[in-house]
Amino acid sequence: MTPSQAKYWKRRMSYHRLLVPFFAIMFLAGGVPRVAAHDYPTRSVTLIVPFTPAGATDILGRMAAAALEARLGKSFVVVNRPGAGQQIGVNAVARAAPDGYTLLVATSSALAINPRLYKKISYDPVKDFQPIAMLAHIPFLLVVNNDLPVKSVAELIKYAKDNPGKLSFGSGGVGASHHLYGELFKTLTGTEMTHVP
Repeated sequence: MTPSQAKYWKRRMSYHRLLVPFFAIMFLAGGVPRVAAHDYPTRSVTLIVPFTPAGATDILGRMAAAALEARLGKSFVVVNRPGAGQQIGVNAVARAAPDGYTLLVATSSALAINPRLYKKISYDPVKDFQPIAMLAHIPFLLVVNNDLPVKSVAELIKYAKDNPGKLSFGSGGVGASHHLYGELFKTLTGTEMTHVP
């Protein structure tokens, strides 16, 4: 990466760090006046995050919970329910009473990819859920270890073709967006790499 590219990405990521919390709060608070007319919430609200703590989705969930708590004056509790490609947490929300007191903070793959990836899921992404806000758009970056002798995507493709099967790529898990992007990269470039979830 050239110094000018590094400067561009640093500036862009700083920009996203400022805007994501702002838009998360604005999107979530946008529906508050309508909801407040019905005295919602009258008790604690649970935000289920189908990932382990400290990841991007968990952090966004905690930011949203803090903003909603400050705005509405009630407790918004984040509960992490990771596993099975988000299905454990998603199923918990699908089975909860549809009263607005159990909300899902997940990635789009839970509702868009999982139904096509897994033969059996116990929820219907269309019938069981009502989207209320998009909290963030998170870009994906392609990076390599500094010890790898490549400085561009073209050099990475050439290196992968010259060393078939010697490279690996990591993701958050089988079926995660990162995994599918990696598989797409392999297909489009005709390279062989091992997926490491």
